[in-house]
Amino acid sequence: MTYDGTTAEGLARALSLPRVVVLDVVTSTMDIANELAGQGAPAGTLVLADAQGAGRGRAGRPWESRAGDGIWLTLIERVSDPAALDVLSLRIGIRAARALDRFSASPVGLKWPNDLYLPDGKLGGILVESRWRGQLPEWTAIGVGINVRDVRYLGGAALGAAVARVDVLGELVPALRAAATARGHLTPGEVREFAARDLATGRTSREPIAGRVAGIRADGALLVETAHGTRAARDGSLVLEEPT
Repeated sequence: MTYDGTTAEGLARALSLPRVVVLDVVTSTMDIANELAGQGAPAGTLVLADAQGAGRGRAGRPWESRAGDGIWLTLIERVSDPAALDVLSLRIGIRAARALDRFSASPVGLKWPNDLYLPDGKLGGILVESRWRGQLPEWTAIGVGINVRDVRYLGGAALGAAVARVDVLGELVPALRAAATARGHLTPGEVREFAARDLATGRTSREPIAGRVAGIRADGALLVETAHGTRAARDGSLVLEEPT
């Protein structure tokens, strides 16, 4: 099995990873990665699939993952800092957007807590799952889906048919690994970079809190201005009012 003509071993060498697993069609790369991590797979193990039959996003929502259209991956990391886990999906989004800018005519935007956007619509999503042993995380599975060659659902966007998936991996995977090794909450620089890419600030939200979006905090919380003051949301999905 190869990935656009490159073997798993070739990808591992090119990406400086201990192991790459390339699969044709799976239910979800996240499921495979969690199974491998439970068997002791080292940090940096990457699971790639050409298509997913039951890819999932935040809160168990389905993620459409057709063969050849995009990058569907899960990276195993062993993040030891609980504070870093609090903001990992945001930190990944910041670094992934920076990496994907190379392949897009427009800067990649961010939507709290885990979505990547182009002007035409949603480019991709991030899902982070951790397994804990007592009070410490044993491993973290970082799932990322990026529309590359095509998108077949309303409201989606892709990088473009001329973009090579292997080239995208060459920029994206190091960005994911760098995000996973960072410690603590978001730095002031990271908060500023998120703000520069944030598609929601100033817009009206319906969920998780109704009000006017006012950005994020260093601990990853979404800030929303309401009639009763600024409130912070740590969980849930951001649903915005559509412009009239």
